[in-house]
Amino acid sequence: MKTKTTIKKPVKKIVHHISPAKKITKPEKVEKKIEKKIEKKIEKPIAEKPVMPISDEAEIFRAAAKTNRYWEAVGRRKTAVARVRLFTQGDKVFMVNGKLCVDYFPILELRQAAESALQKMKCLDKFRVSAVVKGGGVHAQAEAIRHATSRALTIFNADFRKRLKKAGFLTRDPRMRERKKFGLKRARRAPQWKKR
Repeated sequence: MKTKTTIKKPVKKIVHHISPAKKITKPEKVEKKIEKKIEKKIEKPIAEKPVMPISDEAEIFRAAAKTNRYWEAVGRRKTAVARVRLFTQGDKVFMVNGKLCVDYFPILELRQAAESALQKMKCLDKFRVSAVVKGGGVHAQAEAIRHATSRALTIFNADFRKRLKKAGFLTRDPRMRERKKFGLKRARRAPQWKKR
């Protein structure tokens, strides 16, 4: 058998010789570009934002916002989250998601649970309550509102804390539905065993 023999050719090293004149020109170009950019920025006048005249309505709104103070807190129960605001001014009504509490919670037990923190402190007719609640069922939502109102009351007056804590309204109830396990009907309920 014939074998091919490869002859290695000597590799030529290519060296680029840079003239000293070229080295000098590059930084000069960069400097010129920078100078041009600076000149352009100086030439352009800085546009001043037009100052809008404050109308009488805006002033009234600002004054109302300052006087219309509220105390806000967030309460939770299961997967329900409630944000409650307590206003001292305005009609003393209890609003939940834009509806009256009576309409939102038609069941007396749920309504009492939502209002229980205010009833405990005898403040039901002193505040205008605005609550926004999301997630969970109606029972969890009512308890989330109770938790949020009790937190807001403690922000309003720190002396309320002791009585609300004793009633158990300030503690976040951690009890949740246990997750379902595979092979079981529910969290722990096993399928019915059949002998034959």
